[in-house]
Amino acid sequence: MAAANEFHPPSITDFFPEMLAGLPITRINLVQILATLVLVLILVLGTRRMTVVPGRFQSVLEFGFGFVRENIAYELLGRKDGARFVPLLTAMFFSIFFLNITGIIPFLNIAGTSVIGAPLVFAVVAYVTFIYAGIKRHGVFRFLRNSLVPGGVPIPLIPLIAIVELISTFIARPASLTLRLLMNMMVGHFMLVLFFSATHFFLLSASWMTPLAVGTLGLGFAFMLFEAFVAFLQAYVFTILTAVYIQLAVAEEH
Repeated sequence: MAAANEFHPPSITDFFPEMLAGLPITRINLVQILATLVLVLILVLGTRRMTVVPGRFQSVLEFGFGFVRENIAYELLGRKDGARFVPLLTAMFFSIFFLNITGIIPFLNIAGTSVIGAPLVFAVVAYVTFIYAGIKRHGVFRFLRNSLVPGGVPIPLIPLIAIVELISTFIARPASLTLRLLMNMMVGHFMLVLFFSATHFFLLSASWMTPLAVGTLGLGFAFMLFEAFVAFLQAYVFTILTAVYIQLAVAEEH
């Protein structure tokens, strides 16, 4: 990022890398594959020999499963409906988190969710799930009525409210889920590249700016810790919003 003593800031081209030599995938695709393989490996190794008295590895996994089950699924959907969607919500939470966290892992350095494909897939899954849940509970007509016409709306306002609810429920929800996750991961990457490329530039400048490298390096490491928190937070927010949408879809009237 620092060549001929010129500073080169992060660019949107980071998210459109070249194909890897001999492979029909990009660097970001490789990061997504690696994150998925690591997640599957951890889950397989951690659950293949479960014991009544868990070891440390099993305890960590059970804590993660319990967090999603108790604090997201059961908290929002109740035990009956929550139990039905716990597998989906758990898979969603851990998949998003592992794809997010690659943004701060050395030699990977970019989140698997920082290109629109991954957030869009998760948003489509959430979209299909809450529509399926609503139709299964109420049937097509009643689900659409509950979604488009909230209770207590005056009859003259029904057409206007229905249009607003149509946009809000069936267009804005998947779009906001996708863009919220995508933008947060993109901005995180930009900030990390900015701090560490500035550190590189200051070190190579061999001038009065060289001491500034200490500050930018410290800020870079501090922001890495913040990004680890953001990786968790965005996985949590995405999963809990999915649960909220399912709860709204299965509710008797809202």
